[in-house]
Amino acid sequence: MEKLHIYDSLSSELKPFSSIKDGKVGMYVCGPTVYSDVHLGNVRTFLSFDVIFRYLKYLGYNVRYVRNITDVGHLVDDIDEGEDKIAVKAKAENIEPMEIVQRYSQGFHEVMRAFNALPPSIEPTATGHLIEQIEIIKKLINSGLAYESNGSVYFDIVHYNKNNSYGELSGRDINDMLNGSRDLSGQSDKKSPLDFALWKKASAGHIMRWPSPWSIGFPGWHIECSAMSSKYLGDSFDIHGGGMDLKFPHHECEIAQNIGSTDKKGANNWIHTNMLTLNGQRMSKSTGNTLLPGELLSGKSKHLTRSYSANTTRFFIHQAHYRSILDFSDAALQAAEKGYKRLISSRNILNKRPENGPKIGSFDVNKWDKSCQATMNNDFNSPQLIANLFKAVKVIQNDSKDFSVLGKDGAILLAEKMDLWMFDILGLTNDDKADSNNYQTALKAAMEIVIETRKNARDKKNWAKSDSIREKLSNAGITIKDGAAGSDFSIS
Repeated sequence: MEKLHIYDSLSSELKPFSSIKDGKVGMYVCGPTVYSDVHLGNVRTFLSFDVIFRYLKYLGYNVRYVRNITDVGHLVDDIDEGEDKIAVKAKAENIEPMEIVQRYSQGFHEVMRAFNALPPSIEPTATGHLIEQIEIIKKLINSGLAYESNGSVYFDIVHYNKNNSYGELSGRDINDMLNGSRDLSGQSDKKSPLDFALWKKASAGHIMRWPSPWSIGFPGWHIECSAMSSKYLGDSFDIHGGGMDLKFPHHECEIAQNIGSTDKKGANNWIHTNMLTLNGQRMSKSTGNTLLPGELLSGKSKHLTRSYSANTTRFFIHQAHYRSILDFSDAALQAAEKGYKRLISSRNILNKRPENGPKIGSFDVNKWDKSCQATMNNDFNSPQLIANLFKAVKVIQNDSKDFSVLGKDGAILLAEKMDLWMFDILGLTNDDKADSNNYQTALKAAMEIVIETRKNARDKKNWAKSDSIREKLSNAGITIKDGAAGSDFSIS
């Protein structure tokens, strides 16, 4: 398979990829709702699209990668009634909602940096694009696909479905959805229980609110992505991505909004990452079967016997195809750690190049390199790419003393190609020291002493010393975070 093929969730088929504009790719990925710490499902999704971003650039495309931040409109339980997730958190802590947004946006970026994810080209926020959202809502009202009711605006699913197919992405039938829908408070404002909010009138206690032609209120969750994707990528673009949990209702509603306002579906290719499990069970906060990225790196989890590096975690994630279910467990991470270290150590052997030897022996590096590209052209098949990397590892380890198979020129070429696939495409790093458990343990112990020293200074109201410690750490790229449970640190 020479040409890149991508599995399109909308058509449910593997399709040859052709960008709308020659040499350019527009890719939109739904980012996090910043009301809590980023979870492993987010990390898997964004690392998967990081590899896709890296590989498209390797193919020579000029990629505009847009990944949004949801900072308004995502209500509790993903429905049209109730409180905003960010507002709930802000009320609980008695602070401004945008303080919550700032805290968890920063935390999200720190996690992405820790896992060596490239930043997107543009990272727009929902609150920064209210005007664009309002304009799309106006278009939908004028076309008869949306209606105002008591200050709120809803998308008319039944009317839309006269000429379209709501449910085509998730494979749902509208009649089944209508028969299975349940009455919810506030649905009297809707023509149909399937209709979804484009704009909601704010209740007296709703603290996130803005003016609109219909009421003082806030946008629905789905409209933001239609507004931001079309603004930065156009009405038609190449790739739209996210976790499979967003297929319905979020992406289904996006498609309906896009068709209703532009007569186009938005993306030519819809890509969805699969779910995560932990020890064979679905992750759930209510049951305690959860694992956060920070817990992986620190080892502070009942599910882990010790910490695991960002490289080990990233390697583990890419051992599974992005469309397959990925199960985290302590044993699986230990196996991944061994694999990652074997890969890195084998690559480092290539630095000891012989002075003489045949240029290319029985192992054809160029042919091997082409096979690596062929695996990635098959819907970004990272596990098969890793299997190919270990074919090179076998050659290196079986002949590490004199490289009689590879020779000097072959060793140099293989080192360059391994660097490409391991570091440039898979996003791994070769920073053994900073990535080691011993280093992380030593750094954490040292920082605990520093934080305790600063706490003693604060307790004695020695603000000058406390501020001096914080400033010196900040200059070194270390940020101190003070909270109700104490202080912690992060490295930028």
